[in-house]
Amino acid sequence: MSNGIAPRPAAEVAPEQLIVNDFAIVAATANGTGSQTANLAILRALFKMGIPVNGKNIFPSNIQGLPTWYHIRLSADGYTGRRYTSEVLVAFNQATVVQDIQTLPAGGICLVNGDWRSVPQRDDITIYAVPVNEFIRDTGSKGKLKDYMANMVYVGALAHLLDIPLERLEEALSFLFKSKQRTVDSNMAVVRAAHDWAAANLARNHPYRVVPMNETDGLIMMTGNEAAALGAVFGGVSFAAWYPITPSTSVIEALDGYLAQMRRDPQTGEATYAVVQAEDELAAIGMVVGAGFAGARAMTATSGPGISLMAEYVGLAYFAEVPAVLWDIQRVGPSTGLPTRTSQGDVLFTYYLGHGDTKNVVLLPANLAECFEYGYRAFDLADTLQTPVFVLSDLDLGMNNWMSPPFDYPAEPLRRGKVLSAEDVAERGFARYRDIDGDGIPYRTLPGNTHPLAAYFARGTGHNDAAVYSERPEDWESNMLRLARKFDTARGLVPAPVVEMVEGATIGILAYGTTEPALREARDRLAAAGVPTSFMRLRALPINGDVAAFVAAHDCTYVVELNRDGQMHVILSAELPGLATRLVSLAHLDGMPLTARWVVEAILAQEAARPRPAPAPRQERVEGATETDLPGNGSLSPGNGLPRGDSGLTDMGHDGHNREVITDSM
Repeated sequence: MSNGIAPRPAAEVAPEQLIVNDFAIVAATANGTGSQTANLAILRALFKMGIPVNGKNIFPSNIQGLPTWYHIRLSADGYTGRRYTSEVLVAFNQATVVQDIQTLPAGGICLVNGDWRSVPQRDDITIYAVPVNEFIRDTGSKGKLKDYMANMVYVGALAHLLDIPLERLEEALSFLFKSKQRTVDSNMAVVRAAHDWAAANLARNHPYRVVPMNETDGLIMMTGNEAAALGAVFGGVSFAAWYPITPSTSVIEALDGYLAQMRRDPQTGEATYAVVQAEDELAAIGMVVGAGFAGARAMTATSGPGISLMAEYVGLAYFAEVPAVLWDIQRVGPSTGLPTRTSQGDVLFTYYLGHGDTKNVVLLPANLAECFEYGYRAFDLADTLQTPVFVLSDLDLGMNNWMSPPFDYPAEPLRRGKVLSAEDVAERGFARYRDIDGDGIPYRTLPGNTHPLAAYFARGTGHNDAAVYSERPEDWESNMLRLARKFDTARGLVPAPVVEMVEGATIGILAYGTTEPALREARDRLAAAGVPTSFMRLRALPINGDVAAFVAAHDCTYVVELNRDGQMHVILSAELPGLATRLVSLAHLDGMPLTARWVVEAILAQEAARPRPAPAPRQERVEGATETDLPGNGSLSPGNGLPRGDSGLTDMGHDGHNREVITDSM
């Protein structure tokens, strides 16, 4: 083992051997010790240096004390998917230091608390020990504040080891502490002290460095949940009801903050919105459906267990045709599952949610811009289609920090759909569930319409097109066929897929949501290996004709998703039965964000085994990726022909109220 403590004149790595802006950092700490501030300071400092970065927080589902890992990926090429390994380790949790050091690849560096009596020994890595207590004593910090300040020690030491400018770290802390200068100064004092000590005592005999770039100029950084909340404000949200659940809580917390700033009567200062924390998810969705019936733009945010409780009310809203927006920030199920891990496990559930014959509109954001866009577009779709609309984000997108271009102001006015005024009712009459236009979408009135014929009974029981109770078979069948027709209309209204066709590619990849960063990188690696691929990213359900055309254009289309059972593959196979044999499911779920390495290995394994229409010269089977910077041999799991998942935890972390409103009156 090399302990890294050497006189400053020790030789540093030659410039041609440096690895610049292309590695990953993982900080292993304990939950509840304030390490998030330290990690976000490093992330934002690198971002402000112009380096493309992404941070992923891998944290436990308790309040404090259990291990947490924060992963920061730097990529000069702009890749933001999770790396399989991290070359720079901050091992500041004595409970996991053995496991953490074991997972560090050869040639990696490790920063440890030098006050510990011992650390694991390895000859192929460099360990830097920093006397943390020495710096904490000088601050006079006590209690929990000592833990918070201890994290600033590794910030300062890393600043020296990696060449992170101190002024960038100070800017980041000023942002995080909202310009509270005394707090910034006290934290920076520890950062500077640790930096100066490291400069005098730690030789930089390792290859990892950061240098300024300009790849993040003009970009912003925030979480998907924050972007979703801001988009909802632009969409005219006026009511939200919710019950706290990880990982969706910060959607409503951010929404409440934005609304408090932007939705107050300019004369009285009174709030022009309501955000209600209900007693449970059942009450929350009941309030949302009631507000939607009254004409409010109403929403909730929850996760899988909450959706389970909301199912009956969603079925009512589907059949009574009441607009509602539900954000599902997906986590790992079933049951309580892994509350702080990510997945795409609610796709089938939400698409068909409700007993009987139901199908729901589902939006599938993959980035911050789409979280913002769907924040307002979901309301337009819910009002236009008079139905619940689900937005399926996930923990990775929702709670982690991502880069994005600034959001575009909505180009279109608010669309309220087919809403009749009293004058419309007087002129044309009103039958609530009658399909006048042939698109399956009826006209509605809102409470407060003064015409005596505008009122109707919104019922979940059988009814005819005038909203009168009916058990006649022809009324039931007519109504259900109209609802199916409305769903077909939705195919042309929801966001269309993003398609990238590659000339000569016989392989297609179809995916959605946050698998996209890993797939972009994997496709580059496959292309470099002589395996070109076309790509389609679904942005919503129901699908349109573009999907069938894409699948038909390729010999094989791999459906990549982050769940066990290939849920999107099931939906596509049901909707495209004539093309189902061309669809191959590549589903993977271990609670962690997808990696390019897994995708490459899975596709190469499938391609090696896939029958070809004509005999080809026998070639040696290729198994796995060939990353020279990553450990492991890419071997296959026994029995299923797919690559092993990453094992362990450290394998990897204006308001819109002035928009014009359009209604489709008769």
